[in-house]
Amino acid sequence: MPADNGAMGFWDWKSGYQFQRLDSLVQPGSLESEAGIFCAEFDKTGLRLITGEADKTIKIWKEDDQATPETHPLDWKPSLVRKRY
Repeated sequence: MPADNGAMGFWDWKSGYQFQRLDSLVQPGSLESEAGIFCAEFDKTGLRLITGEADKTIKIWKEDDQATPETHPLDWKPSLVRKRY
């Protein structure tokens, strides 16, 4: 889910746990107020995320092939009680 501060978060839809957060850098020469991400869409393959941002850039994000549970640990302990929304 993109935000107006340049952050992008990814949540598990069942538990509501945010398992990843990315902070997009503003293009050099842009104002900090132009850090927002207006839209995000996966490409047809589902392997790349494309974002349209307030600093007039389009960014293409790809999966980190070197990521492991050790390098990108999740600080998550599942609860025995499930919340229903």
